[in-house]
Amino acid sequence: MEPKKNWKYVPAPPAAEVEALGEVLGLKNPYFLSLLVSRGIKTFQEVKDFMVPEVNQLHDPFLMKDMDKAVERLGLALESGEKILIYGDYDVDGTTAVTLVYSYLAGILGADCDYYIPDRYAEGYGVSQAGIQYALDNNYTLIISLDCGIKAHERVAWCNENGIDFIICDHHLPEATIPDAVAVLDPKRKDCPYPFKELTGAGVGFKLMMAFAVANDLELDPLWESVDLLACSIAADIVPMNGENRVLAFFGLAKLGSNPSPGLAYLLKKAKKKAPIQISDIVFSISPIINAAGRMDHAHGAVKLMLAADDHEAEALAEAVIQQNLDRRVVEKEIVAQALAMFEGNDFLLSARSTVLFNPAWHKGVVGIVASKIQDQYFRPTIILTESHGQLVGSARSVRGFDVHHALEECEDLLEQFGGHTHAAGLHLKPENLQAFIEKFERIAQEGLANISPKADLPVDLQVPLEALSLSFYDKLLVRLSPYGPGNMLPNFVSGPVFVTKSPFVMKEEHLKIYVGSTPDERGLEVVGFGMKADFYDGLCAAYEQRLPIKLVYHLEVNEYLGNRTLQLRALDFASFN
Repeated sequence: MEPKKNWKYVPAPPAAEVEALGEVLGLKNPYFLSLLVSRGIKTFQEVKDFMVPEVNQLHDPFLMKDMDKAVERLGLALESGEKILIYGDYDVDGTTAVTLVYSYLAGILGADCDYYIPDRYAEGYGVSQAGIQYALDNNYTLIISLDCGIKAHERVAWCNENGIDFIICDHHLPEATIPDAVAVLDPKRKDCPYPFKELTGAGVGFKLMMAFAVANDLELDPLWESVDLLACSIAADIVPMNGENRVLAFFGLAKLGSNPSPGLAYLLKKAKKKAPIQISDIVFSISPIINAAGRMDHAHGAVKLMLAADDHEAEALAEAVIQQNLDRRVVEKEIVAQALAMFEGNDFLLSARSTVLFNPAWHKGVVGIVASKIQDQYFRPTIILTESHGQLVGSARSVRGFDVHHALEECEDLLEQFGGHTHAAGLHLKPENLQAFIEKFERIAQEGLANISPKADLPVDLQVPLEALSLSFYDKLLVRLSPYGPGNMLPNFVSGPVFVTKSPFVMKEEHLKIYVGSTPDERGLEVVGFGMKADFYDGLCAAYEQRLPIKLVYHLEVNEYLGNRTLQLRALDFASFN
C-alpha cells in the first residue's frame, strides 16, 4: 500500500533542549515538549507568550505608514459630518472588515456612513467604476476601502478628480507604485515599517479604528466587541497564525465561544458547535456560509447577517445564506465532476505540470473552490475559468514552491487584469488569448516545478506510539497549542507498526472508518479517512485480512456523541509498514 503523499519528517529537536524545557515547565510529556521546541518555543517566557496571548503584544497602529494621515482625514470627516462610504470585497475577509468598520463608525461613533460591496458578477473584484459612481451620485466625500484598493490607481484618480477622498486599507501585494490616495494602509508596502506584515484586510481596518480611538482618547472596549469578526477573517484568509494574528484569533475565538454577535451565534448553533470554538469550526462551518452569499447572490446578505441586532433578525437572515450555501455545494459538486472528466483521455492534461480548464457555463462564484479541489487531486498549479461579460474570468490555486502571482505577472501581456497572493489569485483574459496563455503558463510551471515532486508533501511532526495518546494528552496539552493555522499547524503524528483490528467500513460511498491497535486482537482506536475509499480501501482490507502491519499519519481529535468523548484519529495518509 503506497502513500499518496511524500512524508516529510520534521527533524527531532535536541534532546537537551526538550529536557531543559520540561524542567522549567514541570512537565514530563516528551511528545508535547518536542512539539514546543520544534516550533521555536524554548523558554518559559516564550511558552507564556504563545499559550496565553495578551493585548499588549499588539503593535502600535501608528507604526503603519500613512496611519497618521488616515486618522486625520477620518477625524475631519466625522467632525464636519461628511458622508463616508465603507467599500469592501465580497469574501469573508472583506465582509467581516466592512461589518467591523461600519459597526464601529456608525454604531459607536455615530458617523454618517453606509457600506458598499461590489457584485461579484456585474462588477468583479476590487474597486469598481459602479462603486465609485455610486459614491458620487449619493454625495459621499470619503471612501474607505477594505481588503481591496491597492491596485486601484485609475479609480482613485477618478475620485480625486471628482472631489472624493480615498483611504485604502489592504493587505495584498502592491505594485511598484501605489494609488494616489489620501492614505494607503498596507503592511506589505515596501516603505511601511509596520513590524507585522501578515494582517488580514479586516485586521488593517481594525488597526485604523484602533488608531482613531487612541488618537481621540476613546475607550477601546467597544471596538474589541468585534474581535470575533477578526477571528473569522484570519481563519478564512489562511494567513500565518503567529504574531498579531495569533493574538487577535485567540481573543476572537474566546468571544465566539462565550458571547458572539447574534449572526455568528446562530451559525455556530446551527452547526452544533460549542465552546471552545476552534479555527477549524470557522473554516468548515462559518466561512463557507458567509462566502456563499457573495458566490450565489450578493454579499450584502452576509454583512446584514453579521450586523444583525438580535437573535430573531439573525435567524431570518442566516437561513437565507445557509440555503445559498447548500445551493453552492450542489453546483460545486457538478463542476468538479465535469472538470475531472476533462482529464480522461487528454494526454496533454495528464502529462502537464499545470492545469487550466475552461467552460463558459461554469458558475463564476465557485471557480475558486473548484480550483482548490482539482489542485488537491493532481497537485499542480490550477486555474479554473468561466465566461463573464465577454471575458474569461477565474481563479488560480497553487502548490508548494510555485508562486502563482509571480507566474501571472510573467503572463501579464496575455491578461486583462489579475491579483492575489503567492498561492491564490484571480485573473481576467480575452477569449482569443486562452490557448497562448495555457501554453505560456505551462512553460512557466514546467520550469518552476522542475525540481519539485509531483506528489504533495505531508509534514510529519512526531512518531507517537498509540499508547501515548489519551484524552488527557489532548485536553491538557494539545489544545494549549491552538489556535492552529499556517506557521502553527495542527500537529501531524505518525504511528506504526499498527494493525487494522476491524474490517474497514465505507461511509457515504467515499469515506473510510477503521480501527487500529498495537496488536491485531485489540479493539484499538477509531480512525476516519474522509474521501479515502478510492485510494486505500483495498489495501486496508488486505492488511486486515492478512494481519499485516501498516503505518498512518493523522491528526488527533475528540469525537463527542451522546455526551461521551472518545479519541479519534483523522487519517491523512496510509502506507504499508516495511
